[in-house]
Amino acid sequence: MKKILIANRGEIALRVMRSAKEMGIKTVAVFSEADRNAPFVRYADEAVCIGPPPSAQSYLLGDKIIEVSKQLGVDGIHPGYGFLSENADFARKVKKAGITFIGPTAESMDMMGDKLSAKATAKKYKVPMIPGSEGAISDIKEAVKIAKETGFPLLIKASAGGGGKGMRLVEKESDIEEQMKMAISEAISAFGNGAVFIEKYASGPRHIEIQVLADNHGNCVYLFERECSIQRRHQKLIEEAPSSVLTPELRERMGKCAVDVAKACNYSGAGTVEFLLDDQMNFYFLEMNTRLQVEHPVTEMITGLDLVKEQIKVARNEKLTFTQQDLKINGHSLEVRVCAEDPMNNFLPDIGKLNIYKTPSGPGVRVDDGFEEGMDIPIFYDPMIAKLVVHGINREDAINKMIRAISDYRIVGVETTLDFCSFVLKHDAFVSGKFDTGFINKYFKPEMLSAGAEQFEEVAALAAALIFNPGSFKQILTEQTSVKKSKWKLNRLN
Repeated sequence: MKKILIANRGEIALRVMRSAKEMGIKTVAVFSEADRNAPFVRYADEAVCIGPPPSAQSYLLGDKIIEVSKQLGVDGIHPGYGFLSENADFARKVKKAGITFIGPTAESMDMMGDKLSAKATAKKYKVPMIPGSEGAISDIKEAVKIAKETGFPLLIKASAGGGGKGMRLVEKESDIEEQMKMAISEAISAFGNGAVFIEKYASGPRHIEIQVLADNHGNCVYLFERECSIQRRHQKLIEEAPSSVLTPELRERMGKCAVDVAKACNYSGAGTVEFLLDDQMNFYFLEMNTRLQVEHPVTEMITGLDLVKEQIKVARNEKLTFTQQDLKINGHSLEVRVCAEDPMNNFLPDIGKLNIYKTPSGPGVRVDDGFEEGMDIPIFYDPMIAKLVVHGINREDAINKMIRAISDYRIVGVETTLDFCSFVLKHDAFVSGKFDTGFINKYFKPEMLSAGAEQFEEVAALAAALIFNPGSFKQILTEQTSVKKSKWKLNRLN
């Protein structure tokens, strides 16, 4: 494999290219008009514009990407994540064109891409399942019957879903009909497939996923777990490895179940098996992601492996060079997703120019990004700017290192999730490890960040007065103390 095309954009395209370059492999970038000046385009050995900014007219044009690959003599296509990464039809067409798809087979994708099919496959291996409907359901009366048997609260989920789309929480029987209709509508709109099913809502759930790696020679290992419970709208914001709650025995049980799921679909390459862990430490199969995950760097940090290189080696039909017994957890790693979103406005996406963009550095700090100072955040794609990753000797060290790295990050021009992530990392629930996927609903209110900003402004004003006008320092301090007392009295009255 001498040349690969990366069918993606931004930070993941750049991240794949760097590993390929270290392996002596040339790279090809495909890009939309919105990404013409992006770093990943300049970094590639060759780059081809494939269309206008909307992804449906560029990054989702599988046939056009394959045609470019054939014209440039590409040996393999790496899909990254998102876009065409879990599109079985695209994988089939790549293979038919005589090009290697750097990922699992289309057949594996078909089995795991549909949640109902995945559950049926995993069930054959006695992998624990969340109680709920056996298959797709559309009849309201049948849904009510299953709901009564399953118990409330419950989730109605799209079979072809992902990213929280087509998922509705139902807390009482009278809401089933309305929520089912909404879930079906969302599923059709997002995935072109209206199939939904019912699942018991686990109490105090934690989102734990197991990284697996398999070759084409029957070897499959698990690379331990990632904790992904800090989420908004069922989408992850902070991930860590290992989890703070898994015992070695539970880790091994979950790991073996993940390997069984991978073997059940003859999996090849890097993939992730996701589980829910309830407050009684019972785990249940959720789904399998047949691609590289956004949060894969934390696994790389604790194992010392480069998962992209491993993907390429497997695609070249090489055997894994290590066994399960060779793998060990080294320290602790955290990742925060730096997204152009406003946490004070329900995490709505923000767009604008990166007027100031300075990344943190230092021992154990890694930044995977795809932007530079002066660039615009486009409206057409996911709002993630970067992944900030740290590695420490233990969890406490990693948390402290991440807090420092966040404080060193400088982004001016758009709102980001950095302040929110810092808030989480300092919260007692997170520090103690006693949290679940409901963290935001339980502990976060937007005004908590605004309060922190007010305190920062006060300190900045006092520092400026002390440096530039010492005579006014005492007056400003007196005025701010008076204001604080007034606010305290008002709060007491309310």
